[in-house]
Amino acid sequence: MFRWKVDEFEKHVRSKTWYISAISIALIMMLFSFMTANFLFAVIVVISSLVIILHEGRIPDKVTIVITKEGVLIGKRFYDYDDLKNFAIVYKPRMGTKNLYFEFKNMVRQRLSIPLENMDPLPIRENLLKYLPENLDRIDQPLSEQLARIFKL
Repeated sequence: MFRWKVDEFEKHVRSKTWYISAISIALIMMLFSFMTANFLFAVIVVISSLVIILHEGRIPDKVTIVITKEGVLIGKRFYDYDDLKNFAIVYKPRMGTKNLYFEFKNMVRQRLSIPLENMDPLPIRENLLKYLPENLDRIDQPLSEQLARIFKL
């Protein structure tokens, strides 16, 4: 019923200042971990730094989003409406936010966040209301996404 393409992940443009700050924070955390003899924290800092460095060079692939009568197809993964608890659309053009969120019935699975890009959210909302309840409490992006955008992670 609806089909569009989005980037696999948001590619941030980072300045030299960002890299200097990130390295400084990582070194301070490493120093703190050794001063407190918390070596597990040091391992976590190193692994997190490596993930950011390895992820930096990747170019996001285009992923096709398809909303059907049976569920939502994101790339090669299909999510049946029976597995989804609700949906929410956050549309704030001045802030550059236009996302579709799905929450799972299974509490262990994290929510799906799908950028709507150039899609009109109203027909998508009307269509999804036939299959899922709308979460009217979600009026903003989740804090984790706001922090990721601010810190360019």
